[in-house]
Parts: sequence; structure tokens; C-alpha cells
Amino acid sequence: MAKASKGTFDPKTFLAKVGDGKAILKFDKNQVVFSQGDAADTVFYIQKGKIKVLVVSEQGKEAVVGIMEPGQFFGEGCLNGHPLRISTTVAMEQCVITSITKRAMLAALKSEPKFSELFMEYLLSRNSRIEEDLIDQLFNSSEKRLARLLLLLANFGREGVPQPIAVQISQETLAEMIGTTRSRVSFFMNKFRKLGFITYNGKIEVHNSLLNAVLYDKPEIVRDDD
Repeated sequence: MAKASKGTFDPKTFLAKVGDGKAILKFDKNQVVFSQGDAADTVFYIQKGKIKVLVVSEQGKEAVVGIMEPGQFFGEGCLNGHPLRISTTVAMEQCVITSITKRAMLAALKSEPKFSELFMEYLLSRNSRIEEDLIDQLFNSSEKRLARLLLLLANFGREGVPQPIAVQISQETLAEMIGTTRSRVSFFMNKFRKLGFITYNGKIEVHNSLLNAVLYDKPEIVRDDD
């Protein structure tokens, strides 16, 4: 019976249901999931919605460092011995999230190979994204960084079909994520719209032409900042 149970284990079903050490939570737009400095003893999995991850420096400067989407985990630093949260997470829209205690998470990783595989795939993907972001920050102009961020937010490369960016993201947030000013982002967004790379009317829709401009290093998007 035990083997049959193992064979039918579905990680997504496991994450979607209340159980030992698990709870299903709902957050409204702009509601904080956890704050920087809170005790870290829970891992979260996004079923629906998007989560903004931000950090605040000792000088009080705030920066957005990531946007988490459905199917992704966050708060997993507690598994690595971090006693306190090193970032703040905020719902960008209505969200449905599974919370899993550290104890329950470690037990599932140990007892369920399929769940361990799912979590490992997430960690590897996240690590690759962090490396790409670092290279992007070091070597690309702010204009190119914005183009890449828009492509990522529109899920280019996942299904091969562009999608509108589902939530409204302010120019201030975009500026924080690429390390530039809101005025520069406004300039680049207007430029992208005039070139036909995006449609920008309340919500942003990214076109294939932006991907081509980035991939083939076309002169419309400059390498270096002015």
C-alpha cells in the first residue's frame, strides 16, 4: 500500500490542500506576507497571483529585487538556517498562497521524491535567474535591462507566445528593479512604444520585435548609458 501511495503522490495537489503543517492563505493587493526582520519559520508557495520582493537598506533605501509568480516558492531561506527574513514580500494583486512550516517542508522533501524533484527544479531555475540578473546588471545598459525585464514579466520563452503583463507595475517599481530613475524608465517606455516594441495603455503588452531587438543586438537599443 505504501508503494502505491508513493506512486500516486502529486506535488501540485499536495501544495493546493490544507494538511499537517500547511495552510491556504489569501492576501489582498498591497498586503504584506512577511516583513524584513520577521522570524523565518515558514516556506510559501504561490497558487495564484504575484508577489513583490523588496529589501530596505540600513539607510532606509528601498529596492524591488524580484517578482514571484504562480508555481514559485518564496521564503525558503529558513531551510538554510536563516532565523530572520532578509526581505519583505507584498501581494501585487489578490493572491492564494500555501504556507508550509519548516518542519513540514523538510519532512515532505525527505519522504516524497516527486516533491523534492519539483523543489530542486525551482531552486536551479532561481539560481540561474539570479546569475543572469547579475550579469545583466553588470554589463548591460539600463535600457537593455528594462527590455529584458519586460520580456521576463511577459513570460517570453515559456510558451513561445507573448502575453500582456498581468498586473499593473509602476514605473517606479521598474526603475527600482533595474537600478535607474523613474524618468529614465519613462523615456525608454515611450521610446519602446514609438518603435512598436510594446503597447502601453494602462497595461503593458510586449511584442516579438522587442525580443528580436535584444537577441540580435539591434542599434535601436543602446549598449551603454548616455
